[in-house]
Amino acid sequence: MITDPVLNKAAYLAKKQKYESAIKLLKDGEERYYDSFKYYYLYAVICLHSGNFLEAKENFDLARKRKINDPGTMLGHAVLYLKRMNTVQAVSYYLEVQEMEPKNKIAKKALEIIRKHSASDDLSDWIASDKLKKLFPPVPAAVLDGRAILKAVLIFAAAFLILYGVLAFLNIAPHPFKAGSQRPAAEYALSSRERSEPVQVGGFYRYILTRDEAVNLYDRALSLFSSYRDEEAKININRILESNASEGLKNRVLQMLDNMEVPGFDNFNRGDNPSYSDVQRESVIYRNVHVIWRGMATNVEVTNEHTSFDLLVGYDTRTSLEGIVPVIFYSPVPINTERPLEVLGKITLVSSHSGIILEGVAIHQSGRLE
Repeated sequence: MITDPVLNKAAYLAKKQKYESAIKLLKDGEERYYDSFKYYYLYAVICLHSGNFLEAKENFDLARKRKINDPGTMLGHAVLYLKRMNTVQAVSYYLEVQEMEPKNKIAKKALEIIRKHSASDDLSDWIASDKLKKLFPPVPAAVLDGRAILKAVLIFAAAFLILYGVLAFLNIAPHPFKAGSQRPAAEYALSSRERSEPVQVGGFYRYILTRDEAVNLYDRALSLFSSYRDEEAKININRILESNASEGLKNRVLQMLDNMEVPGFDNFNRGDNPSYSDVQRESVIYRNVHVIWRGMATNVEVTNEHTSFDLLVGYDTRTSLEGIVPVIFYSPVPINTERPLEVLGKITLVSSHSGIILEGVAIHQSGRLE
């Protein structure tokens, strides 16, 4: 189910088979949803249903980079391989989906069809008969159409303000917009068994934790995640993933990662912003952590598909240089090499020897930085 208003409207249009309108709406919001799994997945599924298989593949590829083990994305890849008569790769994907979701109806049906039409001519005829749509992953459910969402939001907001106004007047409720809102955390709470067996024995790990250390590290990560301090939470999560923590703890923190959002300049918590030297000292625990680093750009290369440059970290004052980090944006971005800039990017490890690059999310460059 989709709750974002724009994605929700696109899904609603697609459900009405208004694919062109849905795709146009998504294209118009491309920059806003950069690096969003939900956006790429929805775009891919709608393209698939509209018959635009090339764009469907491109967006399934982008979605899979964000969530490598998502069953819906695997179903999309599988049906595209099946369309090209690559049954070996298609079956591989369908079996992976079945392993994750034994009751998945699409994977089960697809494997039955492939077995039934095992002869290449039979399968080719079945695909040509336009029955392949039966194996398409469905368009994610839309909650309401756009007007209904707006109306519901306005009604809810009015009722919310009236209720809290009355409660505040009676001095029995806190101010509704006070900072410090919390994510629901109950679904991530450890079971008694997970707390009693938080580490595993044997194997080689970067960090060896005691039982208390593993539980405390998890509780710290959950507390930060609940407080929307995702980047700081990732540091603790990466330490868990690189340790002898149990598979149960590791699966829990992976669920947290799946539900984190890509930050923007407007909501990035600069108090949790690691320095360049922090990352160089122990880069592995900063994998996929977003940072904002200031400096100057050099060796800029801009094409229709990407922008790359070297960020001279700390050189915005032109007096000291902390280090040089390669930056890559997967779209053309204008860069003024004469002015300082701030880069919001995701740390990606490129070697086991502290090698990193920044996958760019956004750039801030103005005279106020000078």
